[in-house]
Formats: sequence, structure tokens, C-alpha cells
Amino acid sequence: MRRYSVVIPIYNRPDEIKELLESLTKQTYNNFDVVIVEDGSSIKCEDIVNSFKSQLEVTYYYKENTGQGFSRNYGYERANGDYFIVFDSDCIIPANYFEELEKALNENYLDAFGGPDKSHPSFTDVQKAISYSMTSLFTTGGIRGNKKRVGTFHPRSFNMGISRQVFENTRGYIITRMGEDIEFSIRILNSGFKSGLVENAFVYHKRRTNFTHFFKQLHFFGRARINIYRFFPAELKPIHFMPAAFTIFCAFTLLSSIFSSTIFYLCLGILLLYSVLILIDATIKNRSLKIGFLSVAAVFTQLTGYGIGFLTELKRELFKEKK
Repeated sequence: MRRYSVVIPIYNRPDEIKELLESLTKQTYNNFDVVIVEDGSSIKCEDIVNSFKSQLEVTYYYKENTGQGFSRNYGYERANGDYFIVFDSDCIIPANYFEELEKALNENYLDAFGGPDKSHPSFTDVQKAISYSMTSLFTTGGIRGNKKRVGTFHPRSFNMGISRQVFENTRGYIITRMGEDIEFSIRILNSGFKSGLVENAFVYHKRRTNFTHFFKQLHFFGRARINIYRFFPAELKPIHFMPAAFTIFCAFTLLSSIFSSTIFYLCLGILLLYSVLILIDATIKNRSLKIGFLSVAAVFTQLTGYGIGFLTELKRELFKEKK
């Protein structure tokens, strides 16, 4: 039986960690411990963590704020498992998560893995719509959690595992924000380790609770992709330009209303067709017309947020502007 250490960095989100820890108490496979790293929070979760010590093997550490990447390294250094698992604090873990992971690793061992994320029935309609937008084939989010994706699988840190050997070889994250998990995944693969997707090791990921926060998050993701380019230029692929292209197309549609009604209605028709396809697909998958409409808004928020962030950071890179 493999020993796992769960490393969870947290910053000012005590309510989230409570729900996550509650889900870990229900695991059908129990050979794991939990390391909570409080990253300089002003609202601490120590009391909540301590309330689970009778149900989980859990340790709590408080440190100055250094960002999520270096906080994960801090947890890795103190973990005692053969394999380290990282979750975002806004995740809920299905009861059979570790059972499925152990089974998958026994059948086909991976040095590093990533798992998909899904929407939980308890999520709000907005959260379900955001989850749809990040996992749908109609968006760039459709690349995530999909074995049919093109290219080598790069784990993401909302649901990611590495062997102890991977950490000892790579020493973990070398940047703490702006695409730190992508940079880490690339170095893992470049070091010769085997990575893959474990489809059944999924988590319920809450993400953001409103579209304003979601836009800010995706704006940051767009900037992060250019930051990864600074480390690994070859990793910037054509697909990463798609949200920026979509954003430019939306802007062009609005501007075309000034100089050409024909072009405007043509472009608007394309956007309406895209919206209808999303509406139908999201409505069917969620069995809710309301979530279908919210999903259209979520997709536009996702793509334009990412696109604007991407273009903003690309401009800074091209003209070497100071951040």
C-alpha cells in the first residue's frame, strides 16, 4: 500500500478547508496524512484543522506569505509519504479518490499525475456554469481532464500528485505564482519522469462564486501563459492564442457596427450560433435551462478574461514594459 501525503496551501479561506477536510475523513483508502500550510493568512484556520485531529492524521504549519508554489514546497519538505498530492483549498474530494488512484498507479505507475475536476450537486448555479465553461469541449477548458487531448499531459495543481523522487530531483516549484504549476510540470517531463491523467481521480472544484472573481482569475491565467513562455518559449502553442483571437473577434464585431452593418450581422451571427451551441450543450449536461444561459455568460467571461490577460502580458513582453 502506497503512503500518500496531502499538501494543502491555504490563504484566508478557513471555511473551504473545513469542507475539504470533511471530505477526506470519508475516504475508503486511509493510508495518507494531511499537511496544511497556512501561507501568512490574517484569518487563520488552525482551530478548524485541530478539530479534525481525531479523524485525520493532520499537521498544521503557519508561515509568512510566499505564495502558493513555495508554500507547496514547504509542505513537501515536511511530508512523510511516498507520494505527494496537492489540492486547492476549494476542492471537495470524492470518497473513493485514493482507492481509485492507488488502483491506477498499481496498473500503470506514473511519477506525476493530474486528475479532472467536476461540479458537485451542492454547487450554486453560477459555480456549475463556471465548471462547465472550464471543462467543455466548446472552450479551451475542454483540454483539461481529457485523455484524447493532444500532446503530453501536464498536471495542474488543483489536483496533482508527484512521487517523492520527483520532488527530490526537481526541488519543486521555482516560481510561486503566474503559472507555477505549468512550469513545474514542464520541468518534471523534461527530467524524464512519466506523467499522465488518472481519469477516476477527480475532484469537485468550486472555483469562483461569481463572474467578477472568475474574470479576474482567468485574466491572471492569461498573463501566466506568457510568463511560462519566458521560461519555455517552445511551450507557447497555437491553441493558447484562441481566447485572445476570440476576444479580438468580439471587439471587432462591436467596432464593425460603426462601419459595416453587413460585417456586423455576419460576425454577430457567428457569436449567436456559438452561444446557442453552448446553451444547448450546457442545458443538456446540467439538466437546467438556467445553468445553460449562465454557462454562455461563463464561457464569454472565461475566454475574454483569459484573452485580455494574455494580450496584456504579451504586449508587456514584446515591448519589455515593466510590471
